[in-house]
Amino acid sequence: MTVQKWEVFELLLHGIKEGNPFVSVELTAQFTYQDSEDNKTLCVDGFYDGDGIYKVRFMPDKTGVWTYCTHSNQKELDNITGQIECIDNDLNNHGMVRIKNTYHFCYEDGTIYYPFGTTCYAWIHQPTAIQKQTIETLKNTGFNKIRMCVFPKFYANNNEEPPMYPYQGQAPNQWDFKRFNPPFFQALENHIIQLGNMGIEVDLILFHPYDKGHWGFDSMGKEADLRYLSYIIARLSAFHNVWWSMANEYDYIKSKTLEDWNTYIEYVSKKDIYKHLLSIHNAERFFDNWHPNITHASIQIGTNSSKGEVSTGFGMYRMHRDIYHRAVIFDEVGYEGDLMQRWGCMSAKEIVDKYWKAICSGTYMSHGETYSSDDDIIWWAKGGQLKGEAWKRILFLKKIVEESHTEGLEPLDLWWILNGVGVHGQYYLFYFSDIPMNRWTFKLPAFKKPVIDMGTKFVVDIIDTWNMTIKRLPVEYVVDTSDRYYYQSKATPFIELKGRKNIALRIVKKELL
Repeated sequence: MTVQKWEVFELLLHGIKEGNPFVSVELTAQFTYQDSEDNKTLCVDGFYDGDGIYKVRFMPDKTGVWTYCTHSNQKELDNITGQIECIDNDLNNHGMVRIKNTYHFCYEDGTIYYPFGTTCYAWIHQPTAIQKQTIETLKNTGFNKIRMCVFPKFYANNNEEPPMYPYQGQAPNQWDFKRFNPPFFQALENHIIQLGNMGIEVDLILFHPYDKGHWGFDSMGKEADLRYLSYIIARLSAFHNVWWSMANEYDYIKSKTLEDWNTYIEYVSKKDIYKHLLSIHNAERFFDNWHPNITHASIQIGTNSSKGEVSTGFGMYRMHRDIYHRAVIFDEVGYEGDLMQRWGCMSAKEIVDKYWKAICSGTYMSHGETYSSDDDIIWWAKGGQLKGEAWKRILFLKKIVEESHTEGLEPLDLWWILNGVGVHGQYYLFYFSDIPMNRWTFKLPAFKKPVIDMGTKFVVDIIDTWNMTIKRLPVEYVVDTSDRYYYQSKATPFIELKGRKNIALRIVKKELL
């Protein structure tokens, strides 16, 4: 049996059907790798997949031979041995996403990953036709991350009964929390595989408060919660494109305490032998994102540059990065749409502006869209089709960021420059938001940074962030003077912008082009 590195090896076994195998049967497998340089053994939990079928899933991270041996309290599942050969992965699988240089992301093979995601909370709980439409939309947009829920939502514009439920029982709220519904989880993992084949990371939301007592999935009790976490980790952790989002708006789930959340975070981190990215999303109360098992900060915050944001907004984004000393994704800052709720009626220009502010502060952001329609199919809740204008501009920005060929765009000056990121001496990206810019003084930061030699030439692109145009200026800017804080060009000291708004500047060392 061969399996590619970072792909899933699945061991399928047959055992008892009687009683409740979800709780009575214990199944693990040890996978061992040995060569002249490395010896490692990983213990993987198995799970019951219904109809007498048991599975163990494993994601090898090293090429070569792995041996395995099962352990179970059921004779027919115990001491089953074998081996697999892990071969090199194809070019489409870069492995899991990890943290890079504290504030950024990369795949396991070292390829840089810039998260440009979208939000479709309950798309997997919609009719098949809507699910297919959602997949087709994602194929045509270029988003590389999606935030989505395991449990269905009972919320504004989303209160229909789903086709399937995660537990056996009777809708709406007569469930046996000791018996999972395998067809539901089979459908979920098929979606994860499908998204993975499209290069999309699944930021999987494990709990949420949008139940309102309708199904009771938000208040199952600690024992059932831990059983659910154990089951979903056993089923899904071998998929390389999964992230764990412990909750959306965790502080609105009143049935769980801070102690519970800390317990769940530690439990997931311990159970997940692969150490997928892990975060928790807030509503009104920020979580302790310094928690050692949280890998990055997933932030919700309301921001409105017309109502006194800190330093026109840039400072707010930088503040979270500087406070947590972690990669930060603003997973919710409101949505482009026309809903009556204040969080769902932002203009496309507002959302695009926020996205540029986040990127030019050394952080990241997620997209969302809430345009109403006669059929009540809204992207943020149900998927379907995108109707707005922001997503096109966001993916224009994504292309610019990817073309920077950096290991993450870093703030240029921790004190005085809030609207610029880049790599000193090589690449700079400045964004001026809705401030009318007549001219910009060509000044590259020099304070405590690598020296730029006099005579170094730079080329400048003026980027219209809304009209998605890039204009290269015909003149070269030559560094010919400096002081303690800035490098400048006496010969061409200014860049003329003629009072335009929402303009960005890309400045690149000529010899790098």
